[in-house]
Order: sequence, then C-alpha cells, then structure tokens
Amino acid sequence: MKIGKVVGAVWATRKAQCLQGQTFLVVESEGAQVVAADQVGAGVGDRVLLATGTVASRFCMEAPVDAAVVGILDPEGRHVSP
Repeated sequence: MKIGKVVGAVWATRKAQCLQGQTFLVVESEGAQVVAADQVGAGVGDRVLLATGTVASRFCMEAPVDAAVVGILDPEGRHVSP
C-alpha cells in the first residue's frame, strides 16, 4: 500500500461495462500521479491509502484497474491503538 493525496477526478463519457458506476480519482503519490478507482468516497484534498497492482483489481471485483483508493486517512494524523 501507498499513501497519496487526491488532486483531482477523471470523468469518462464511455467506459467498459465492468467499470459502470465506478468513480475515478487522480492521486499523487511518491511524486507521480495515478488514476485510481475510488472505493470509499474520497474527495480532492483527502490523504488516502492506495492499493496497487493485482490487489487493486481484486478489490474492485476483478475490474481492470491498476490502483484503488481503499481508505481515507485521519486529517489530524492521530493514531488509535487497538
């Protein structure tokens, strides 16, 4: 997993059937930007957890994605112990 920041969104006027209803965000991580399928309702400015590769496509029900937003990080950076 990687940590990134949502910097924008991407809209597709047409897309594959398996991607219907899917939201895509532009996430900046490690100095690069990647388009990620949003699974948690993140928005511009949010710090997020980013799953990549095979894990991302499995998380998105086997859709052909390379990255998926799977968590929104606490904006205060707080750590909660179990």
